[in-house]
Amino acid sequence: MTTATSHTAAVRQPAWITPLLAVACGMVVANLYYPQPLVGPIAHALALSPEIAGLIVTLIQIGYCVGLLLLVPLGDIVENRRLIVALIGGNAVALVAAAFATHASVFLMAGAAIGLCSVAAQVLVPFAAHLAPDHARGRAVGNVTSGLLMGIMLARPISSLFADAFGWHTIFAVSAVAMVLLAIVLARKLPRRQPPPSAGYLPTLASMWALVRTQPVLRRRALYQASLFGVFSLFWTTSPLYLAGPTFHMSQTGIAVFALVGVAGAIAAPMAGRYADRGHSRQMTALALAIGAGAFLLSRIGAEGSLLSLLSLTAAAILLDFGVSTNLVISQRAIFALSPEHRSRLNGLFMAIFFIGGAIGSWAGAWAFAHGGWSLASWIGFAPPLLALLYFRTDRA
Repeated sequence: MTTATSHTAAVRQPAWITPLLAVACGMVVANLYYPQPLVGPIAHALALSPEIAGLIVTLIQIGYCVGLLLLVPLGDIVENRRLIVALIGGNAVALVAAAFATHASVFLMAGAAIGLCSVAAQVLVPFAAHLAPDHARGRAVGNVTSGLLMGIMLARPISSLFADAFGWHTIFAVSAVAMVLLAIVLARKLPRRQPPPSAGYLPTLASMWALVRTQPVLRRRALYQASLFGVFSLFWTTSPLYLAGPTFHMSQTGIAVFALVGVAGAIAAPMAGRYADRGHSRQMTALALAIGAGAFLLSRIGAEGSLLSLLSLTAAAILLDFGVSTNLVISQRAIFALSPEHRSRLNGLFMAIFFIGGAIGSWAGAWAFAHGGWSLASWIGFAPPLLALLYFRTDRA
């Protein structure tokens, strides 16, 4: 590690740095999820057919995956504070374009740019790992990840409430202002972190395949998290449809409250980080995968439409979020320990792989719910974490 990198990590950082990074992660990543509950009104306003309306979310996801693979690795070669501020500034511009879009093509291009620039959150997480000493790295990553997960979970209900009160454009305009303010704060408050000298951008990208090929911890951890994030996406794609349908007849406000209750599962992130720092990563991984599978079994308790059924579904949401956040923190701590100079590339690869799992889970959930309702969707959700748990038992490391 070079002197510049060592100096940043060695200097004791103020106590408020980690909470600031956590809030920043949550604010940035929320931009990926604001449009999800607004697909209907956006499609109607922009005259998008039902067959094309799915692009509202899909292009954001594609932009995010591209950013994970092409922009996040810049964290290993470009001064981190400058990179983070530039990405958040780009996000603000894209959000303004989305807020004022009156044509479908403009909104869809803005959506792709929102996804691309929202990878600033995945530069912030390894940045937090660099700032933390070895004995507290899991706790730091856990605290920052809890902010990221809070952003994911709060984005949907906040977006729905803003749309009900002021129209769908408003959330994009408000978030654009928030991104400008956040960029100003981070530019002033974050310490500089200059990575070690590298061979350049293209060799950095080329090295990513070698990391996948030579790092079994990365492959395993990405697979475990892909299984959990896939069923997390399945759950949150299908449960609003289930709650709004003839079984529960729940309003959008009621669904927003349900989503808010699920946020309780995000408290697992700091706890998981502390347990990982104490050497309990294997036990916590097994617990997270078991909880992920068990949540779907729990969701089937009670006759459909009954109070017991609603309570079991709510408990399942909390447990599933608990399992996803626990495994995410454990996994990121494990991959960040592999090679400090490759942390941004490792994080980009890890996130891209499990985000693909999330996209598959969203598609599978929508298909399953359309063909077999919650019964089929929940059985499909049960399977991937169980298979990942069986695979985890083959890991003797």
